[in-house]
Amino acid sequence: MFGRRRDRGAAVVEFALLVPVFLVLLFGIISYGWMLSFRQAVSQAAAEGARAAAIVADTSVSDADRRSYGWESIDKALTSYGVTCEDGVLKRAGADAGRCAVTVASGEVTVDLSYDYGAHNLLPMPFLPYPSALSYQTSVRTG
Repeated sequence: MFGRRRDRGAAVVEFALLVPVFLVLLFGIISYGWMLSFRQAVSQAAAEGARAAAIVADTSVSDADRRSYGWESIDKALTSYGVTCEDGVLKRAGADAGRCAVTVASGEVTVDLSYDYGAHNLLPMPFLPYPSALSYQTSVRTG
């Protein structure tokens, strides 16, 4: 009878020691998964921005309009993460978080996205090595 009571006390102590370790591990997995999901969204946003700027049916569309179409598409792709593309600048919560450049030149559209992940971490977790920046470049031929 007394042995079971001691075992229960030992189980409580073991539980108290291991739960914080497991919680840190769990939140680390969630935080890293969120970062990888955002990384994929940035990659997809670059591709969508280039596609939107390149595939315009009207050949008389100006380069400025093509850039605008690209920025709009990038903005739509990243809105669910609270990140917007405003005139070539990626913003998160109103602060500059990177750049979203759309370049139109000689029959080609190039989208260059760079997000400062070190300064604008979406789900921060101390002591985890995150990348300092997420950068993607996509080029698409027009016409």
